[in-house]
Amino acid sequence: MELLKKIFSPIAKTIDYIQNHFKAMLFLLLLIILFAPTGEDELHSNNLQEIKLLGTIMDASEVVAQINKAAKDNSIKGVLFTVDSPGGAVAPSVEIAYAIKRLNKLKPVVAYAAGTMASGSYYASIWADKIVANPGSMIGSIGVIMQGADLSGLMKKVGIKTQVVQAGKYKQIGTPDRPWKNYEIKELNKVIQGTYDMFTKDVATARNLEYKKRDAYANAHIFTALQAQKVGLIDTLGVKYTAKEMLVHMSGVEEAHWNQEDDFTKLMKKLTASTAVILNTYFPALSLR
Repeated sequence: MELLKKIFSPIAKTIDYIQNHFKAMLFLLLLIILFAPTGEDELHSNNLQEIKLLGTIMDASEVVAQINKAAKDNSIKGVLFTVDSPGGAVAPSVEIAYAIKRLNKLKPVVAYAAGTMASGSYYASIWADKIVANPGSMIGSIGVIMQGADLSGLMKKVGIKTQVVQAGKYKQIGTPDRPWKNYEIKELNKVIQGTYDMFTKDVATARNLEYKKRDAYANAHIFTALQAQKVGLIDTLGVKYTAKEMLVHMSGVEEAHWNQEDDFTKLMKKLTASTAVILNTYFPALSLR
């Protein structure tokens, strides 16, 4: 009897271990199934990366982090910057633009207009080596806007009045509780014009265009892809396949291995973009759109 116990003891211990740690093992098995390589491509390290700019630009931190990471990653030989955005706030658009400019000094970048590349999202793309636009995309809208609601009529009906204590003549600029005064509008125009000058100078420099002729390609004109090519805002028409093949050639990789974005990340990006649209609708700000 003792001999049998000794013989079967390892088996009994194994069964007992499985019973006691069944949940942990099941969880580990699920992780292996979810994250194990599903194809031959995933066994290779990525040498090309796609970074996406989607929706209204309100926060640049995530996109800039991806760009900076790609810049430091020596295994990444080129970046496809896919854009489908109507623009957004000035500062984050500039952050992305200059992150692309830094990246371009280290490795080739191709920007692809997948649907809309306008205003702030066009600004973000100008320092790419090449800009490829889907023939059905909309390009341009190089301009600056600041808008806000005048709620004074509604407040009067509801019976609400504001009380203000301020120091500084221009401190109430942009307030929604009354029409803006002429001197306030002039002050805002000064800021908007200065931002527009910065925007158009960067576009002219990056795209090798004449700044003095900016009315032809800027001035908030909206172009089809073909029209944008004629005024120099993009380099060529094509689909995503075109942009990818161009980057493969420019990067010099023998066999392309692209990064894959997981479904959870895609979902979070969509939720973030939707939230940004809602915030931008109800809270006015200086915007490139």
